[in-house]
Amino acid sequence: MSKSVVVVGSGNAALCAGIAALEAGARVLMLEKGDEALAGGNTKYTAGAMRFAYDGNADLIPLLRDPEDDRLPVTEFGSYTADAFAHDLLGFNDGRPLSPEQEVLIARSGDTMTWLAGHGVKFDPIYSRQSFEKDGRHVFWGGLTLAAANEGVGLFDMEMAAFQRLGGKIRYEAAVTDLIHENGRVAGVMVGSEEIRADAVILACGGFEANAEMRASYIGADWTKAKVRGTPLNTGDGLTMALAAGAQEYGFFGGCHATPMDLHMADYGNLEIPHGARKNYRKICYFLGVMLNARGERFVDEGINFRNYTYAQFGRAVLEQPGHFAWQIFDAKVFDLLYEEYTFEDAHFVSADTLADLIPLLDGVDPAAAAATLEAYNDAVDESTPFDPTALDGKGTTGLALAKSNWAQRLNEGPFRAYPVTGGITFSYGGLKVDQTGAVLDTSEAAIPGLYACGEMVGGVFYNGYPGGSGLTSGAVFGRQAGAGAAQGG
Repeated sequence: MSKSVVVVGSGNAALCAGIAALEAGARVLMLEKGDEALAGGNTKYTAGAMRFAYDGNADLIPLLRDPEDDRLPVTEFGSYTADAFAHDLLGFNDGRPLSPEQEVLIARSGDTMTWLAGHGVKFDPIYSRQSFEKDGRHVFWGGLTLAAANEGVGLFDMEMAAFQRLGGKIRYEAAVTDLIHENGRVAGVMVGSEEIRADAVILACGGFEANAEMRASYIGADWTKAKVRGTPLNTGDGLTMALAAGAQEYGFFGGCHATPMDLHMADYGNLEIPHGARKNYRKICYFLGVMLNARGERFVDEGINFRNYTYAQFGRAVLEQPGHFAWQIFDAKVFDLLYEEYTFEDAHFVSADTLADLIPLLDGVDPAAAAATLEAYNDAVDESTPFDPTALDGKGTTGLALAKSNWAQRLNEGPFRAYPVTGGITFSYGGLKVDQTGAVLDTSEAAIPGLYACGEMVGGVFYNGYPGGSGLTSGAVFGRQAGAGAAQGG
């Protein structure tokens, strides 16, 4: 008789777990805390980008929604090897070697993308955010090339369609409140007073990013002020239930995926904003300008690396500034390079024809200090090196205590714009330890029978930062692992 599997959650990781379990012959019931509109966890709020190892164009074409796109013959995707992926992850590990979870993520990333494509989950090249036109060609940079067709909502829709094609069932407004323990194993879940029995339970219900008390406890008091980029429903329920069942805390609980966000956005993400703005008010073009805090000072090297490798750290840096905010300042030279989230109707900014007129509009900022900082920055820009947004161009500053290492251009061409930002949290890094089947391990390193986890629930994947696009890939890799493991092991 086929195994029965309950999946808690309905985002990317949950759906990949469900698809894999169904493939392995299990009967799968998915339980979603929210209503149908809020289903999908954080997945719907993402831009749908997925980072994975590949050797060249030939590896990508089979994954595309439109393999006949007339831009492809003049597109240079480059390659992104397993070694490059490892290098990027190590850059955020604070001296730690690759964790076992990171090694799994790298090794299975490409195959998991092929597996998704085989289930009708198709992708588009990220021309608008990950490439620049150069000498008549589309040149991709940073190793991140593809996003799900129709971004995060499209990823959810395609994965849900695959799940249901295979016979998976889902119930909405069915918040799991406890695990059922019987004969030394997890034997199902409680939805309020209702018992739902199963051979295996997969926790795929996100981290604790929407729980201010847990953010403060694990990450720090500043994080009570963070905007939540995604769903309000990821309040650490799965983590709490698993720890109560004897699971071990694992990974870096003091870290999280963060990003600079519009200061005036709502406290949580908004699925009702237009398709092109589903990046949810994030503001990650700081590398094209400068950021000032309330003291009128720059506080990060805005051009230290491609934004794929800095926005998770810079979101934290913004939140930890006085007043938990900063201003991003640009001049007219880069307006056409700003991503669409800077231009949609809900984007907040101030503008002026001169820097002198802009500075008094920077609410909460010391104007004299801001003027001095911007003057010193302009004077320090290297004018002999050409600006090239497709590469680490070395166009930096000289003589500043805090350099801008790349893409430094003088702010000297009006009009000027400034965007107020704060720190937003996407997901937490700390979680549970799982084995090679996705089974949750207890404090003695033994598998808890019948209990599996994936997605944000898995610790050890990220530490002090995050190469963009890795989160969705991690969810898919560990979701697929947990689904297969639950169906086969029960």
